[in-house]
Amino acid sequence: MSLYLSVAIIVLIFVVIFQIAKASEYVSILKGEEASRQQNNKINGFLMVAFLVLGFVGIYVCNKVYYGKTQMAQGAASIQGEKVDEMLFVTLIITGIVFVITQVLLFWFAYKYQEDKNRKVFFFAHSTKLELIWTAIPAIALTVLVVFGLRNWFFFTGEPPKNAMVVEVTGKQFGWIFRYPGKDAIFGKKYYKNIDPATNSVGIIWDDKYAQDDILMEQTMYVVKGTPIKLILGSRDVIHDVGLTHFRLKMDAVPGIPTTMWFTPIYTTKEMREKTGNPNFSYEISCDQMCGNGHYSMKGIIEVVDQEEYDLWMAKQKPQYFTAFPEKDPSSVPVAAKVDSTTKATTAKM
Repeated sequence: MSLYLSVAIIVLIFVVIFQIAKASEYVSILKGEEASRQQNNKINGFLMVAFLVLGFVGIYVCNKVYYGKTQMAQGAASIQGEKVDEMLFVTLIITGIVFVITQVLLFWFAYKYQEDKNRKVFFFAHSTKLELIWTAIPAIALTVLVVFGLRNWFFFTGEPPKNAMVVEVTGKQFGWIFRYPGKDAIFGKKYYKNIDPATNSVGIIWDDKYAQDDILMEQTMYVVKGTPIKLILGSRDVIHDVGLTHFRLKMDAVPGIPTTMWFTPIYTTKEMREKTGNPNFSYEISCDQMCGNGHYSMKGIIEVVDQEEYDLWMAKQKPQYFTAFPEKDPSSVPVAAKVDSTTKATTAKM
């Protein structure tokens, strides 16, 4: 119902403007061209002020209605994200002040200095001083903003603290693969020709001893609150883009060219659900680069937990090596075989 009402109001506004234009046209016929031009200037000047006021009212209403529905209202969920938000707010304040001043002057001047036969036009040719002022001030302001941006960028993409958790993120059409190093804390080597969608989705070289305890997960990544997380990004097909909206970070995942970034979560998933009042809240990892027909479905989940919960989760995970070679998995050995092996060992000692 509200949609129909909004459409009706918009149509009515256009009808009113059209009728005013037609009335102005009739007046110009009756009064003559000179008087008509002056009348049109008055109408345009009034409309300029009206549009200015309505525009600012619209900005206020939209901000009041929709700001609470944006992620800006939730706040960033990482230390790095807080720096991004801070930089964004500073940018909005600076550009907002300039926007308000320039728009008020633009529309007010259009009204105040409309055509008047009793006022003589002032011809202003050139001012070097004025040119320098309105060139230097924006240049300095933008340079400062760019420097802040580059500082944050080098911070996010530089080396994390030594205690950082490292997770390898691989994009594919259309999903995400997460690899964790095992107890040796070293990733095994991989080769793209070894990729097997069923048992080896990132092409791990199984002969590498460091690879035999690596853990693979798809679509869900577990990280620890308060611990720096270094992501090593890559792709096994086309260019993807790792978008961490809640953490205010993103980075391309390019085939054959690993990229990195890091962040430190400050709220667990459970805490964020309480903060937002949304029991279904989850941190998302999205692809922010058009990557094919299924791009829209490329959504992953990031579970932020405390250290104890993470350790419990990790203890339940099985290295991908045992999925590829189930016969080598100690937990898959039949009980009878284990009993027989134990009996033989006991007999040998006797």
